[in-house]
This record gives sequence, structure tokens and C-alpha cells, in this order.
Amino acid sequence: MAATMTGEQPGPRQTRRGLVGMLLDRFGHLIREMSKFATVGGFAFLIDFALFNYMTSKHGVEELTAKTISTVIAASVAFVGNRFWTWRHRQRNNAAREYALFFFFNAVGLGITVACLALSRYGLGAIWPAVFQTRLADNLASYIVGTGFATLFRFWSYRRFVFVEAGTPTVPQVNPDRDHGA
Repeated sequence: MAATMTGEQPGPRQTRRGLVGMLLDRFGHLIREMSKFATVGGFAFLIDFALFNYMTSKHGVEELTAKTISTVIAASVAFVGNRFWTWRHRQRNNAAREYALFFFFNAVGLGITVACLALSRYGLGAIWPAVFQTRLADNLASYIVGTGFATLFRFWSYRRFVFVEAGTPTVPQVNPDRDHGA
């Protein structure tokens, strides 16, 4: 065993008592990752929100185009924050691979968000335009509903496929020696 900085031998890992303590012991790392992910995402969200509203209100950019542009810029900021803070402890593979996968999954998340916005503005808006074709409805559909669903998807996909733990296969491995009952 290695000695600590004080020269003492480390003892057994201390565990917390009670249900909350056991949950923190078991899922503390996940809570820390989620907190960092939420912080990075919150910052990217502010960039996305500000750019979207600036482009649509000050420059007359069409809503879906503005949403796409604002999301791409915010996603670039989020990639840097997630790679170098949220999952800095994870194995670094090929940076180009990580960046490509990050943007692929972000594009799927963008699709989720834009689908929610389109459903609200053009689907429900065709039925009730005075309610669903407003800036408030666009923001609620995009930033509350769409971002909520997209965030859940992004956290799962980034953690599973982009910023993988050392030794975690990125593609399920097939065991050729396995007997399939033949």
C-alpha cells in the first residue's frame, strides 16, 4: 500500500451510513458529471437563447434557421466545456472522432429541439395561430420542451459514445467463441 502525504497508510474506504449515504457512494460520480454537464449546458443554453432571439427579433432571420445557427455556435462552446471540464477524467481518443460524434449526437438533439419548435409553430400554429405562432410559444416549445428532451438524449449519448471511459468499448463486441446451441 502507498503511504498518504502524512506518511500514514490509507485505511479502508469510508462509506456513508443510511440510504442517502449509500446512494451518494454509489452514484456520486454520476451526480458530479451531471452537475458539470448542466453547468456547461446552462452556459451554452444562454448563448443559444440570446443568439436565437437576437437573430429573429433584430435581423428578421426565420425561426428554424436562427435556431440551427444558434445551436451550432452554442454546441461548439459546449464541446470545449464538456471535453475539458465535465469529462476531462475520461480517456481521450482521437479528437476528430470525438468532435464528429459530438456534433452528430448534437445534430440529433437539434433535430429533437427543432421538431418540437416545428410541431408547435406549424402544427399547432395552423390550428391556433394566435397562441402557437408567437415568440413566447416559440421559446417554450424550443427552450423548455425541445431542450429538455434533447438534453436527456445528449447526456446519455455523450457519456456512452463520445467521452468514453478507458477500457469501455465504443461498439458492442461480438464473442466468436460463444456457442449458440449448434
